[in-house]
Amino acid sequence: MGLPAFKLDSEEFVSPDEYLRLEREAEHKHEYIAGKIVAMAGASYAHNRICSNLTVEIGAQLRGKSCSVVGSDQRLQILNSSAFVYPDLTVVCGKPEFNEDKKPDTLLNPTLLVEVLSPSTSQYDRSDKFMLYRQVPSLRQYLVLDSQAAYAELHSRDELGRWVLTETRDLSAVLDLSSIGCQVPLGEVYVGVE
Repeated sequence: MGLPAFKLDSEEFVSPDEYLRLEREAEHKHEYIAGKIVAMAGASYAHNRICSNLTVEIGAQLRGKSCSVVGSDQRLQILNSSAFVYPDLTVVCGKPEFNEDKKPDTLLNPTLLVEVLSPSTSQYDRSDKFMLYRQVPSLRQYLVLDSQAAYAELHSRDELGRWVLTETRDLSAVLDLSSIGCQVPLGEVYVGVE
């Protein structure tokens, strides 16, 4: 079952409520940005392996703590932009908050978001998507990982609300995911990725 009565290439405006109704019926994921529905492409083996490795590393460190990690099927609502997106990895600390009590499938309060870059999404994930993410009040860190080479960009919100960038290509570096109390060796993120 696809998105009924809507062409993905259409310029037709769709309301947030209509998007959620259609998305909940759809077989494949779609993001929603400013009234437009955008189909999501599949991911490469390298992309999936990086996500899997990071999930294992973070999940082990969060066991027994108040934070939890979820994968790319977790929808996130950006309140100020009427946008709905699917980050590659999301960590929420404390009690998860959702946009509807009846259908707790759209998260509102992530602490850490992760995107794994592919050639087709690299520019979008670094610019427009990061601009959307910065509007999320609960977000403390945004991690971008390259699927083509060992490379990490870690954007951290400081106590004054400014975003500070730390980047590395060094596989011996340790990513300081202080927002969730984790230290992740970059080399472990890229295990099995050529």
